[in-house]
Amino acid sequence: MEGCRRLTLLLLCLALPLIARAGEPLTWLVRDLPPLTIESGPREGQGAVDRLLPLLMQALPHYDHSVVRVNRARATQMLTEPALSCDPTLLWTAERSQTVVYSIPVFATLTNGLIIRRQDRHGFNTFIHHDELDLPAVLASPNIKIGRVAERSYGSTIDNILAQAPEGAVSAHHGNDAVASLLQMQQRGRLDGVLGYWPEVLYLAPQEQIDSADLMFVPVRGVPRYQPVYIACSNTPAGRAVVDRLNPVLAGLRSTTLPVFYAQWLDAASRDDYLRDSRRFFEEMAQH
Repeated sequence: MEGCRRLTLLLLCLALPLIARAGEPLTWLVRDLPPLTIESGPREGQGAVDRLLPLLMQALPHYDHSVVRVNRARATQMLTEPALSCDPTLLWTAERSQTVVYSIPVFATLTNGLIIRRQDRHGFNTFIHHDELDLPAVLASPNIKIGRVAERSYGSTIDNILAQAPEGAVSAHHGNDAVASLLQMQQRGRLDGVLGYWPEVLYLAPQEQIDSADLMFVPVRGVPRYQPVYIACSNTPAGRAVVDRLNPVLAGLRSTTLPVFYAQWLDAASRDDYLRDSRRFFEEMAQH
C-alpha cells in the first residue's frame, strides 16, 4: 500500500509541470487571404498576419494555442460557438459586433475595389468618373455580372451597396479558394468584374496563370483608400479577457512592427505611401 502511495505521488509530481503548462484552448481562425495569410504557394506562411500570430501567442503564454484554417462562413459560425476562438483578420460590421468582441484596430490595409480585365475596360467607361467606379450603377446594369466571396465583408460602404443590389446582379462564391475561382470565372467570361483586394489579386493571379498586367483595379466611389482590420474573439468572458490582454500589445505593434509586415507586399510607390500614411491612420481614427 505504501508503495502504491509513493508511486501515485511520484506520478502526480511528474504530471504537475504538464498541468501547469496546460492552458485554456484558444483557436485562431485563419483563412487564405494573401498578403495577410498565405496557406500555400510562394512565400507560404510569410503573410503579414502569419508573422503576427507568433507575437500574439507569445503575448498570451497561458493559453493552449492552435491554428485552424477555415473559410469565411465557417469562421463566422465558430466565433458564435461556446469554445474560445479568435479571428485575426476581421473587418468591423454592426452585425458582427453583436456576436463577437473586437480588439482595437490592428492593421490599416488597402481597401476593396473592382478588378476588371483591361480588355473589358470599355464596358465600364460610363460607370467610371474621376477614376472612381459608380458601383450601384454597375450593379443595376443587367448586362454586367460581378463576383464576390460569400459572407466576406468589403467594408461598410460596399457592403451597404451590395445589400441593395438587384437580385442576380452579384454571384457569391463559397469555398477556401473563392477569389481564385472568381478570377478564373472572369477569365472564362462568366464574370465581368470581381470585388477584392488588389494586393490579394496580384498575389493569386500568377498562380492561376493570369497575367496581372491584363488586370486593373478600379476604386469604388465613396470608399477611403485604407480600412482598419481587427482581431475578433468569441463574445464570452474568455473572449473579452483575451482582447483585454491583447490591446496594450497591439497598440505598440501597430505603430512599429505591423506596418512593415504589410508594406513588404506592396509595390515600391504604394509601399512608401503606405508607410507614411499608416503613421497618421490610427491617430486620425482616435480623433473621431
